[in-house]
Amino acid sequence: MSSLYEKYGGEETIAKVVDYFYDLVLEDETVNRFFAHTDMVKQRGHQTKFVSFALGGPNQYTGGTMSKVHKGMNLQPAHYDAIVKHLRAALLHFGVNEEDTNIALKKIESLRGEILFQ
Repeated sequence: MSSLYEKYGGEETIAKVVDYFYDLVLEDETVNRFFAHTDMVKQRGHQTKFVSFALGGPNQYTGGTMSKVHKGMNLQPAHYDAIVKHLRAALLHFGVNEEDTNIALKKIESLRGEILFQ
């Protein structure tokens, strides 16, 4: 059985999902301030590798731990939920079916405790 990463076209498709995801995030006043001073080219690259790994692709993610990366941001549940909402929309927009989207988001959800209230 192939991974979700392979099923949906690998890193090329994931990069498109991530680009669309950040377009949504940067338009959302709930969370866009967290990216005001972020190198978005670098961020999109890190996120593409992270999401690729989360979907069963190769582990090329070299960023810090989730708690370290989000330290000092004091992210709240509403922020996390907005990010998940936008990732869901991006996955569905690029043809990932509902069942596979839910599988992917369940993996992302497992990180909630490492990201919130840091």
